[in-house]
Amino acid sequence: MASPPGPGSGESVVEPFQAMLSGGHPNSLGRTVEVVEAVLADRARLAELYECYFSSDEVVRLRVSSAMKRVTTAHPDWTMDYMDRLQDQVAGIDQASTQWTLALLFDLTRALLSPPQRTRAVEIMQRNLAGHHDWIVLNTSMRVLGSWAEDDADLRQWLRPHARRLADDPRRSVASTARRLLERLDS
Repeated sequence: MASPPGPGSGESVVEPFQAMLSGGHPNSLGRTVEVVEAVLADRARLAELYECYFSSDEVVRLRVSSAMKRVTTAHPDWTMDYMDRLQDQVAGIDQASTQWTLALLFDLTRALLSPPQRTRAVEIMQRNLAGHHDWIVLNTSMRVLGSWAEDDADLRQWLRPHARRLADDPRRSVASTARRLLERLDS
């Protein structure tokens, strides 16, 4: 009977991304870069990376967001295979890192989004800007929506009252981003 592949068998063992993305300090990248390199070497492993969004471990979800951003930067078209699921499933995850990364993914794939996907992306970012309290979610949503509003009068109109509200936010970065957004909207 043949032994299963493993150390010493001559065959390499593929380590699961879930294990690679867990452990260590929550604010560190851990082995995220290794995961990204594995996906870039084998596009089929993007499915495994995507599934890590549904881990019960919030550190894994944080790192999968970082990995998805890096993969999308390199290959925006690969992420489009997951866009509908990102918008339907991942957008519902109540974790700040997931929400601000979605805004970045939407921006990185902007030219590839179908009209319904673009509409859904705007709705998700608007929901986050209107109701989220995390400073990175607010700043990222304002930056991306502000960029997209350059050619969308309705979006500019929607953004103004939210930017005015956030211009008085006690967090300097949020207030500063909101004031810059108001200047862009009014120019």
